[in-house]
Amino acid sequence: MWKEARILLAGAVLSLASASVLADAKGAITAALNSVLPQAEITSIAETPVPGLYEVMMGPQVLYVSGDGRYMVQGRLVDLVEREDLTEPRQAEARRQAVEAVGEANMVVFAGDKADHTVTVFTDIDCGYCRKLHSQIDEYEDEGIRVRYVFYPRAGVKSESYKEAVSVWCSEDRNKAMTEAKAGRPIEEKTCDNPVQSHMELGELLGISGTPAIVLDNGDLVPGYVPPKRLAAIIKANGR
Repeated sequence: MWKEARILLAGAVLSLASASVLADAKGAITAALNSVLPQAEITSIAETPVPGLYEVMMGPQVLYVSGDGRYMVQGRLVDLVEREDLTEPRQAEARRQAVEAVGEANMVVFAGDKADHTVTVFTDIDCGYCRKLHSQIDEYEDEGIRVRYVFYPRAGVKSESYKEAVSVWCSEDRNKAMTEAKAGRPIEEKTCDNPVQSHMELGELLGISGTPAIVLDNGDLVPGYVPPKRLAAIIKANGR
C-alpha cells in the first residue's frame, strides 16, 4: 500500500515539474517571438519528442523554438527511427483550420448530390490547368467531391485576373459567372465588397506558389491539376 502511494506521489511530483517547465518555456517563447514578430498571433505551444524543443503554431504555420526562446527552426521534424514526418500532420491540421475559418459563405462552391468529400481549390481564372479542372467539375461531383473555390490570381492585385475574380464574386450567379469566365467568355466587370484579397493573403501564408492548389478535407495539400478519379484515389489513400 505504501509502495503504491509513493509511486503515485512521485508521478504527481513529476507531472507538476513537467507542467512548470512547459509554463516557463511558453513564457520565454512568447516573449521572444513577440519581440521580433509583434504582429504574429501564437495559436499554441506544445512539447515535441526532442527535449528542449517546442512546437509553435502561428495560424497555419508550424515552427520550432528552444525552451529558452533563443533559437528558432523552420522546417520538418522527422523521426528517423519510425521514418515518420512529425510536422506534416500538424501542418495539415493547421491548414485545414485556416481554410475552414474562411467559411463557405466566402467561397464559390460546386456541390453534387452525393458528395462524400470536400476540397478547397486556390484558383486563378486565367490559369490553363485551373480551367481544365473546372471543365471537369461534373466528373469531380460524380466522384463524390465537392469543390470550393477561393481566389488566387497569381498576377496580383490590380491585374486582369484579379479584376475577373472580383467580377465573378460580384455577379448575381457566381457559379455561372465562374463557369463562363473559366471557359474564356467575357463577363460583366463589377465591383463590390469581396474576399479576393483575403484569399490571396491566406494563400501566401500557406505557401501556395501555383494554381490550382488543392486542399483536401483533412488539410493535406495537393499542388497542381489532378484528374477526378485520381483525386478521389488520393483522398481515399490520404484519409486520416
